Amino acid sequence: MQRRLAAIVHADLAGFTRMMEGAETRTFRHLKSAQIEVWRPAIDTAKGRLVGTAGDAMLAEFGSAVTAVGAAIDIQERMARFNEALSEDQRMLFRIGVHLGEVIVDDEDQNIFGDGVNLAARIQAMAEPGGIAVSRAVRDLTELRVDYTFTDGGEQQLKNVSRSVQIFHVRPARQAAPVGTTTRMVPQITLRFDGPDSGGRKHVFEVALDKLMGQPQGMVIGRAADQCELVVAHPTVSRRHARLSLAGEALQIEDLGSTNGTAVNGETLKPGAPVALHAGNKLRLGDVELVIHHV
Repeated sequence: MQRRLAAIVHADLAGFTRMMEGAETRTFRHLKSAQIEVWRPAIDTAKGRLVGTAGDAMLAEFGSAVTAVGAAIDIQERMARFNEALSEDQRMLFRIGVHLGEVIVDDEDQNIFGDGVNLAARIQAMAEPGGIAVSRAVRDLTELRVDYTFTDGGEQQLKNVSRSVQIFHVRPARQAAPVGTTTRMVPQITLRFDGPDSGGRKHVFEVALDKLMGQPQGMVIGRAADQCELVVAHPTVSRRHARLSLAGEALQIEDLGSTNGTAVNGETLKPGAPVALHAGNKLRLGDVELVIHHV
């Protein structure tokens, strides 16, 4: 056996048991067609390797996180076209999980095992039907196409995994986040952030959501004008304090490990964990408290 670092793609068909109970032969035929017409060409194009299939599950490996995520997007786009020819109850919606980790390779049949494979399978279970979920390791190494974005899925306690794992969903850049997680915003809206610091001095900046939408990595708020798009000149605000971004069309804020912290409506944010922002919220950066308004 040998060990190597690999980007692992694990997929599973949502609702497979129900589909087999309703039409076993037809579901099997559609699944085989998807493997041949969608999965193999997408994996080959990305220079990956289809390790194996088991029932409705598929496992592939790639040499880099970038190509693995690219292949996953390609697969889901091809599957969308594949499903156009099927009735709604027959459509095949795969959940795809991507993780970067060490694998053990069986020299005899080139199958792969290990913690990396197990984590990819658990992350896959967190994806939406027809969607893609990735680990933080993958997100940190991958720059997406401009028409896609990462949405933070938070720290998750995965089945039979002792440590929590932060996952991210890969979504079309203009797709709204799921109902109940964030508030859908209108791109033409401009938001105004204004309020005083602890000494009574007023601070203000404005953000047009259509401009923010064109910044896949968001806009940084901080004290340093040469490092930030949005400047709050106060000594308790870090040079790079927080990041304002869009998850689909929903506004969110992320603390960047600032010295004096970031809070929304009095709740202090955990660094690196974005939370939703809405008009009327109070955003505190150090000793500066800003209220968010539509203008």
